[in-house]
Amino acid sequence: MTEPVQYSLEDGVARIQLDDGKANALSYPLMDAFMAALDRAEREARAILLVGRAGRFSAGFDLKVMMTGPDAAVAMLRRGAQLFTRLYGFPRPVVAACTGHAIAGGSLLLLTADHRIGADGDFKIGLNEVSIQMTLPRLGMELARDRLDPRRLTEATLFARIYSPREAVDVGYLDAVAAPDALIETAAARAAALAKLPSDAFAGTKLRLREYTLARIGETLERDLNELSGA
Repeated sequence: MTEPVQYSLEDGVARIQLDDGKANALSYPLMDAFMAALDRAEREARAILLVGRAGRFSAGFDLKVMMTGPDAAVAMLRRGAQLFTRLYGFPRPVVAACTGHAIAGGSLLLLTADHRIGADGDFKIGLNEVSIQMTLPRLGMELARDRLDPRRLTEATLFARIYSPREAVDVGYLDAVAAPDALIETAAARAAALAKLPSDAFAGTKLRLREYTLARIGETLERDLNELSGA
């Protein structure tokens, strides 16, 4: 079986590619491999290029696992929170090449990245939790509050609106779009440019930029988990 996460390093940019051969659901194997790749990138890279598979960036949490019961949902959200906060506060520049659909937790991955470029096309991006009878965790709400246009926050979260890549630029999920055949090259060039920034100054400034939201996520995570468990 092919590993769900592939890692390579070129000219100081770590390319982390998610590809489980399906929808890139955030399963335990994928999240564990993703965290291991971040460990490696923090040791040896000056920037990260995060890439999905063609047509699929990520479908979010593995619902087959989450729907097996409250304990399973709590455990998966806890692990996902570790991944999202690690990526959101990562001390190196993170550029995401959104190769296709990014739904629910997949769109949260976009919100954790510093710069996001999406493939132009008939793709769906957004937080659909309310439409599938799920309450958006505070973790997701805090990331959305920080990264999305405040004027679009209600429709993006409460109304569960899904966007095309071009619409997603206006809302704040993406910073730009590119033709699918130029996406990786464009995103790699952006990652290489950001890799030239002084590492210590970048890391310190990013922490100051993100520390309030990270603190809010930390403060409210147990409330999310308790509500999921029915406690």
